[in-house]
This record gives sequence, C-alpha cells and structure tokens, in this order.
Amino acid sequence: MQLKHYFPYLTFLVTLFVFSNAFAQGYKIKTIVVDAGHGGVKPGAKGAISWEKDVALKVALKLGAKIQEELPTIKVIQTRKTDVDVDWYRRAEIANDAKADLFISIHCNSMPPGNSHVRGTETFVGAYRRINEMDAGLKENEEIIKDKNYKKKAAYDPADPEEAILLSLYKSLYRSKSLALASYIQKNYTEVNKRVNRGVKEQGLLILQRAAMPSVLTEIGFISNSEEEKYINSEEGQEEIVTAIVNAIKQYKKEVEN
Repeated sequence: MQLKHYFPYLTFLVTLFVFSNAFAQGYKIKTIVVDAGHGGVKPGAKGAISWEKDVALKVALKLGAKIQEELPTIKVIQTRKTDVDVDWYRRAEIANDAKADLFISIHCNSMPPGNSHVRGTETFVGAYRRINEMDAGLKENEEIIKDKNYKKKAAYDPADPEEAILLSLYKSLYRSKSLALASYIQKNYTEVNKRVNRGVKEQGLLILQRAAMPSVLTEIGFISNSEEEKYINSEEGQEEIVTAIVNAIKQYKKEVEN
C-alpha cells in the first residue's frame, strides 16, 4: 500500500479516538438530521389514498418540531421541508457537513398486490456489503439504482480491499449505536403503540452507508395495507409515531450521554 493510501486510515483512527473519548468525556447529542424519504419526481410507494413521499414529509416535519419542543438543546436539520427530490447521496452529506450526532430517515413500507394483509413496523441500520448485495438488499435502493451515475456518486469501490477495510472500521464505530437507537424505536412502536413488530434489521442501504454517524431508516407502516395506510395518514397515528421516535431518542440519549 502506498504511503498516500495510509492517510484515510490514519484520519479514521484519529476520528475513532476522538469519538470514543467523546462518549467517555461528557458527550452530548447536539444535532439530529431528520430525512423525509423520497420526494419530488421520486414519490416512493403508492397506497390507495397517498404517496410515501407525502406521508414521510408530514411525519418528518412533525418529528423535527417535537424534538425541538421536548429536547430544546438539540438542533434539528431537515433534509427537505417541501416536495422536492433530494439526491440520495446529498441526504447523508447534509448530515456529515453538519457533524450530526444522529441521522433518522422516515419511510413507508409496501408489498406487491396480493399481500395487502402485511403490516407492521421495522427499522434498519446499514450493513456494509458488496455492491451487488446492496443492489438486491432492499426496495429502498431501487430509485437510487435507477440513477445511472449512482456508482460514481457512491464515492467508494466496494471491490477494493482498502475500501473494504475502511468500511469495516466505519461499521464497527457506528453499528452498535445505530442498533441501540433502532431497538428503542421498535420497542416504543410495539410496546407503547401496540404495532406489529417486524424487528430491527441490517441491510445494505446506500443512504445509511454514507452517514458518518449512528443512523437508522425506519419504516413507519405499510402504505399497501389499507388500515395501516389510514393510520399513518391520520393525525393520531402520526402523533403516536413521532412520540415513539422522540421517546426512543430520549432513551438513546440517556444511554450514550451517561
């Protein structure tokens, strides 16, 4: 390996040292980025009465407002506040540029015709896999893969052993924290809101893999299930969802700050 190739690893090790020390020396969550999935010409899944992009935006905006109301010391940044298409790689860049402590992406799940009975919530954390495994990983990547330049925008070559080492280091740094937040979210959805629990899962989600902080993508319900679609569109349902996520943030905050 040439000397210049050591630089990313040295930079990362310094970051790892600082990050680890931060948790041991009065670390505080200061910034959270809330990401409303899809948007604009990329509407996501379609239900009988709504599009995923619209539901995700309403929930994301309400989530941001509730965080600021109940955790006023935390700065909230939204990746979008209107019906616009934000490039998939830009969403993580917004969080990275802000040096965010958490990245939370809001989405709605869906199933193909004939499976409208499927319902429930699930929350994902990133898994660092080869590009072909990421492509097949989850439907949330579909719109990204349609972008002809997505491999260039990814800014890394998963087939490169050096890149694989770096990604493995990133995974070890943020994986446990991401899993902790995801678990709190699912616990609140299911134990408090009495939703169907589809669990916490690790998947090759391209957006999460670019986020240099603990990050999750939460599927708040199935837009393909008529009853659940009505729930995630209702004021009551959205309030329960937002409250569940904010309570999870509080529980996660207590854990990492102590």
